[in-house]
Amino acid sequence: MKSIIFDVDTGIDDALAMAYAVNSPELDIIGFTSCYGNVSVGEATRNTLAVLEKLGKFIPVYKGADKPLQRETKEDFAKGVHGKDGLGNALEREPDSKAENISAIDFIISQVKEKPHEITIIAVGPLTNIALAIQKAPEIVPLVKEVIIMGGAVRVPGNVTPYGEANIVSDPEAANIVLSSGLSVTLVGLDVTMQTLLPISKLAPWRDSGNKVGQFYAEMTEYYIGAYESFYPGIGGCALHDPLAVGVAINPDLVQTELMGIKVVTEGEETGNTVGYEVENPTVRVCTRVQADQFLQHFLQRIETSWEYK
Repeated sequence: MKSIIFDVDTGIDDALAMAYAVNSPELDIIGFTSCYGNVSVGEATRNTLAVLEKLGKFIPVYKGADKPLQRETKEDFAKGVHGKDGLGNALEREPDSKAENISAIDFIISQVKEKPHEITIIAVGPLTNIALAIQKAPEIVPLVKEVIIMGGAVRVPGNVTPYGEANIVSDPEAANIVLSSGLSVTLVGLDVTMQTLLPISKLAPWRDSGNKVGQFYAEMTEYYIGAYESFYPGIGGCALHDPLAVGVAINPDLVQTELMGIKVVTEGEETGNTVGYEVENPTVRVCTRVQADQFLQHFLQRIETSWEYK
């Protein structure tokens, strides 16, 4: 089993990734850390707790950064894509559980130091929490086993600008710190995530399951697919961005990668662009191809075990 810290900005695809991760025996999720991104950090923390309660999993949640390192947070976040509550307007009530008292940054630092070379961080939001941890305790860099990041667009266009992917654009300075830190990174970007597709037809068993968890996920994901249709008319589904990062943590053979250096543009019209370049000792593995059908089958099999919880 891999010891996982899962860094999230919980919107809809984060919630899909969470169900995938907590129902995969290869992964031992020791904690979730929250960040602004799809929603505010307060909403991301609440959504993470609520999704875990829906799934019948009780894993500690640690609240993290509420804004980028050097920039202002966009007040509207991505609620046009994820709904006013960040969960497709499917959230029925506040969670009963609460976040832990320790901050996300201090949790990351303490766990990496307590378990050197054992912790894999899966990061599916802006990279602010990880950058802050590096700034506060740079000695953790060689102690982290791996960071798997959903972010970037190295050889394809961005999704919020012609050059930039949303997580990187949200805090390009943080992304640049993380990607140039020497951490062992696998970058699961739009180069591969846009090749994945969850067809809307796959939601019928969730909706018809008679299970409240499945119905919650169906309602939430239908909202997300509706947003996708507005951007990509006729697509008939949604890309599985965050879940693919989990899939790579479970089975790295789902993707092909290339080692390279990555520089993040932090100024001008290309802000957020993740630029690959040759370097003598590269530490970033950029995903370039994905076995999309195999991944989708595995994702569906694992996530649907969530519906067994009543």
